[in-house]
Amino acid sequence: MKHIYTFITLLCLATFTVRAQEVIPLYPGEIPNSKVSDIQEPEDNMSEELIRVSVTPTLQLFLPEKESATGQAVVICPGGGYSVIVYQGEGVSTAKQLAANGIAAFVLKYRLPRDETMVDKKIGPLQDAQQAIKLVRENAEKWNIDPSKVGIMGFSAGGHLASTEATHFDTSHIENIEGTSLRPDFQILVYPVISMQDELTHADSRRKLLGDNPSQEDIDLYSNELQIKENAPPAYIIHAGDDALVDVDNSIEYFQKLRKLGIPTELHVYPKGGHGFIFQQEGWVEPLLNWMRSLD
Repeated sequence: MKHIYTFITLLCLATFTVRAQEVIPLYPGEIPNSKVSDIQEPEDNMSEELIRVSVTPTLQLFLPEKESATGQAVVICPGGGYSVIVYQGEGVSTAKQLAANGIAAFVLKYRLPRDETMVDKKIGPLQDAQQAIKLVRENAEKWNIDPSKVGIMGFSAGGHLASTEATHFDTSHIENIEGTSLRPDFQILVYPVISMQDELTHADSRRKLLGDNPSQEDIDLYSNELQIKENAPPAYIIHAGDDALVDVDNSIEYFQKLRKLGIPTELHVYPKGGHGFIFQQEGWVEPLLNWMRSLD
């Protein structure tokens, strides 16, 4: 059966034509929380496997054909330890698979947190995730999307960003005069960093986001297992038990807190695969698609 699913997915990818692959600025005007610096992005930044400099956030659109569209949309936050962005492998590749199955996908090139480019680097990536949800929801009719079916997805440190947006949506860090809901309708977390606590966190991700000597208040605020609300969105979480980079207990702890609050949550733990297992395991997408179908 696994081979059948893999064949169907590959067939779809081989025959599917993306209706739009536009890259748009995330903000219509000035980028909030930014400051003037000499740091510039290379012109071919987004064609590289790893984006190493990101100071101008964008959203890349992958829209399915209208006849096959489910109405669902996903903002994708690739990982990279808040140091780089694995834009092609986790972002674009995943977006194409979702779009091939009728799901509108939007790859977020969020700002990497740097004191040189931001007034407060702790909130910079979250601002971009909130703006992405806002932008997609406000353009729902234009992009053939149901505004009540807009979710967020994140890999590794991008999973921390996605889960931050899924737990901090009541506090707007962007201009939102229209009062557009910033709450994702669902969250998809793939080998995510969840916690900033010493015993769970990925140290490099915490250092990049919070600095070398973060306060306990900031550690707790960005430990998303401590920030879950009763109106948190449903979650799909996937991790490998032998992940030596981001401890699987990040996902287990988050799942347990969601479960105890009655938030519908599905957790998949592969016994083996390590960090970044999506690059070796072809069958991880089909169970996710089944879960997304169950949301309707």
